[in-house]
Amino acid sequence: MAEAVREGRDPAVARHPAEPAGRRDVRILAALVGASALVYAVSSLLRLRDFRAGTYDLVIFDQALRSYSRFGAPVAMVKGVHNGFGPDFSVLGDHFSPILAVLAPLYLVHDGPRTLLVAQAVLFALAIVPIWRYAARRLGRPSAYLFAGAYALSWPIAEAVAFDFHEVAFVPLLSALLVERYDAGRRGQAALAAFALLLVKEDMGLLLAGFGLVLLTRAGERRAGLAYLACGTAATWAASRVLITLFGGDNDYYWAYGSLGEDMPDAVLYVLTHPWAVPDALSSPPVKLLTMALLVLPLALLPLRSPLVLAAVPPLAERMMADRFGNWWEPRYHYSAFLIAILVMAAADGAYRLPGIPRLRLPRRHLPAAAALAATVAALPFFAFADLADPGLYRRDARDRAAATAVARVPDGALVETSNNLGPALSARARVLLWDREPRHAPWVVADTGRRTFPFRSVEEQRQRVGALIDAGYRTVFDAAGYVVLTRETPGRG
Repeated sequence: MAEAVREGRDPAVARHPAEPAGRRDVRILAALVGASALVYAVSSLLRLRDFRAGTYDLVIFDQALRSYSRFGAPVAMVKGVHNGFGPDFSVLGDHFSPILAVLAPLYLVHDGPRTLLVAQAVLFALAIVPIWRYAARRLGRPSAYLFAGAYALSWPIAEAVAFDFHEVAFVPLLSALLVERYDAGRRGQAALAAFALLLVKEDMGLLLAGFGLVLLTRAGERRAGLAYLACGTAATWAASRVLITLFGGDNDYYWAYGSLGEDMPDAVLYVLTHPWAVPDALSSPPVKLLTMALLVLPLALLPLRSPLVLAAVPPLAERMMADRFGNWWEPRYHYSAFLIAILVMAAADGAYRLPGIPRLRLPRRHLPAAAALAATVAALPFFAFADLADPGLYRRDARDRAAATAVARVPDGALVETSNNLGPALSARARVLLWDREPRHAPWVVADTGRRTFPFRSVEEQRQRVGALIDAGYRTVFDAAGYVVLTRETPGRG
């Protein structure tokens, strides 16, 4: 036990004799990572091809990475114009995510949104390796593969893959490395992963603070726990309240806790004096309870048996205590992918801590891991990976063909306002703005009047917007299947 404490490992966990990965394991892991990355990439690229990706948020990141690749600030004109910050707005003023710059060299190979989707697929898949290593120490190789499979097929990853690209692409890998490297006694490497997490998003310090809570439960690790807790909290405050403002953002833009107070000190004071406000906030609306349940039910409730689940508490509370931005607490979108690697590793640790599990003979020792994988597979039909079984994902319909024709009418280099689902098809060769309720006076507009699209409230509102553009002097150059292309350029200029 003393040796485990000195090396930074959890003294409650005995190392499995099959911990080291042999050549066969390397081949299997490489195949699992490769297959997962391929599935994720194909799913994303098919959605992009069929106009199911969005200007919000894929074009935002595409414009920012293109700026990085040209050695400039990460400007996303589409974000700045739509949200009132101006066309030269840096995404660092929206979310503090400087780690995105490491992807910029990929734009020298291929300049366009496809690069981001493939990079995200690879990053998600690479988290399988540290998850496997962590689980193998506790339960052996077979259980480790089962837990790795539960991560690869998990609904948070499925929903993130289905919702364009986001900075969360880095989090499963880095959070898994943080936990696994610390568990292996490699504190310096764990600290490097922790630092990299702070560069992913302004609130990732909350995950580090949660990891500090985990370490506080271990004798001999409390000093390190306090350091992670303090550094994580301080980093979140500095990024949210100082750095975002320095890059031209509004540090109150994402304040979503108005029912608790006007700012963090006010909210903390309110919670301390009105403790019942916490369960009220966590259960209203009730979909919050559903999302929290879905984070652990497909893992057979095993994370609840591990202290490691504490690492997920602060970032989860950030979402579930909010009373604005309803997408934060929905099971859809990418938000739960911030936590999934931690929760799968907590499930592995929780399985080890079940009474008698380490002493069970094979194959009964692997039953908890098998249950977690089976429950994860049972959830597949209810989330985004189910779309892979839909034949419609692999063929274009009349609207898809009309959309392809519509975007082809826009000349290279043009400034164009596009409906949300068409921006990604133009972002690599045109300057894209979001078609919204405000007139932007771009020379080209590609509108959708056949289906409601963000940020409009109804199809009728979209049709009225097209009528207003025509009244303002735009002429129609294409109109089919609900897609309308308008321009103010004189004939012969494009």
